[in-house]
Amino acid sequence: MTSGGKSRMRLRRVSPPEALWHATQALTDRKAVDLVVLDLHELTAATDYFVIVSGTSEAHVRGMAEHLQAVLGPSGVRPHHVEGVSQGRWILLDYVDFVVHVFHPEQREFYQLERLWDDAAVVGTTPEGGPKG
Repeated sequence: MTSGGKSRMRLRRVSPPEALWHATQALTDRKAVDLVVLDLHELTAATDYFVIVSGTSEAHVRGMAEHLQAVLGPSGVRPHHVEGVSQGRWILLDYVDFVVHVFHPEQREFYQLERLWDDAAVVGTTPEGGPKG
């Protein structure tokens, strides 16, 4: 405790769920562009992480989202909510603990989620070593 009575102790960092590692690997396997994982634990109660990634075309964006669901589904990890698949410009897959945003590059530039959530810590995604960042 400090003299003012406030604790300076930092909360223990929570490790991302295993499904998040599988999700980032599935996206990487499909040639995801500029994959970023933001830790939102201290910023919102809506979710713990945002995964933000770009594709190179509408077909690529849809393909990554479909592949992600195909990879996670057999282990029982299914999105609670999905939006934007038919358009292929910004697909949102809400897995509750983490939300995946698969963008067409123009949409990602326009909405700039990384800038909107610039207080969030950027987390690396390696299953072997856990979070980096």
